[in-house]
Amino acid sequence: MPTGSRIPAFYQLAPQARREALLRLGALDEAGLLGLDAASLSESSADLMVENVVGTFALPFAVGVNLQVNGEDVLVPMVVEEPSVVAAVSNMARLVRGAGGFTADSDESIMIGQIQVVEVPDLDLATARLEAAFGELAALTRGIHPRLEERGGGLRGFEVRRLRFDAPGHRPEDMLVLHFFLDCVDAMGANMVNTVAERLAPTVERLSGGVVGLRILSNLASRRLARARCRLPFSLLDKGEVAGEAVANGIASAWRFAWADPWRAATHNKGIMNGVDAVALATGNDWRAIEAGAHAWAARDGQYRSLSTWTVEGEALVGSLELPIQVGTVGGPIRNHAGMAAAHQILGLPRARGLAAVMAAVGLAQNLGALRALATDGIQHGHMRMHARNVAVQAGATADEVPAVVAALHAQREWSMERAREALTALRAGPG
Repeated sequence: MPTGSRIPAFYQLAPQARREALLRLGALDEAGLLGLDAASLSESSADLMVENVVGTFALPFAVGVNLQVNGEDVLVPMVVEEPSVVAAVSNMARLVRGAGGFTADSDESIMIGQIQVVEVPDLDLATARLEAAFGELAALTRGIHPRLEERGGGLRGFEVRRLRFDAPGHRPEDMLVLHFFLDCVDAMGANMVNTVAERLAPTVERLSGGVVGLRILSNLASRRLARARCRLPFSLLDKGEVAGEAVANGIASAWRFAWADPWRAATHNKGIMNGVDAVALATGNDWRAIEAGAHAWAARDGQYRSLSTWTVEGEALVGSLELPIQVGTVGGPIRNHAGMAAAHQILGLPRARGLAAVMAAVGLAQNLGALRALATDGIQHGHMRMHARNVAVQAGATADEVPAVVAALHAQREWSMERAREALTALRAGPG
């Protein structure tokens, strides 16, 4: 287990020095360090993971620092290409730890399976017969996943739902859907759920008198929610000439905008998912499923809204986040991908519920960083400060020249390609 997440000036170190720091902290062992190499995923291993492999593709593997969740320090592996994401999480984590860090929790790992039934002759009778047969259906699921049941998982119940398709211009159609709930413990659970759905389908068809259509999991994991919360006194939010109270009120105002307007909410929630997705990708989890579930959850009352909440309470800013996060810490590609295994080691080998809670805290930290920037300097200012290194490289700067070009861009508060080239020309011309 890592001994802390507070690594001063971590961003100023060279990559090799950062790896050595992780080794000293115990976040990684020597074998884990090898997983950070871009070549750790061999072509032969990649060929076993997906079809039609022609090579591998590398993305930056970074570590978010300073995070404290439920009183414990957490180092956060993040795979992401967008500048400022890791910096925002690390900076906001440092800010929040001054107020005791984040609190976070998550539900049991319950996934929802769906069995659709169409052409039902009598919806009322079919519903009654299915509900009366819940015991019979439960018996059919026993033994399908014996190792899951040994770990305390398994079936957690059923419900029957009646739906009507009535899209304008189309013939209306009634259908039944049987939901079943499966506790997948430390697995994401897609294959487990789908296997149970296939086993139940013939009996559901017989009992309903209809025709079974789709039988598959739902990625709206509404029974597998993760939550995070933080409370920041105004004094911690002071930023230059902008008082902390004004910053807090600006962030709360930005949240009200996102709650009321789906166009703003889409960008607001995208910022949250910047952090959540980066951890999901690093840990070998299905970030696409998490995205789908999160955005569906944001629209659960009929309008797409903010996933987070920011309010001013007394002399403090209070933030909270709730969203479905279906993740696994066993199975999947984790065994075959050394980088993903290293990510779990950096996190301290958490259980699935622990990982989901950390991801929620990361999402809230990322959201705080974006809203704080919007309420003070503006998002473009902060983003371009982080993007300056890319601009310097595109202008032709070598690795040794990049810091000086970046410093010149920061001093001028302009991060254009033209200014980068001018700074590089001046640097190479030397004094005078």
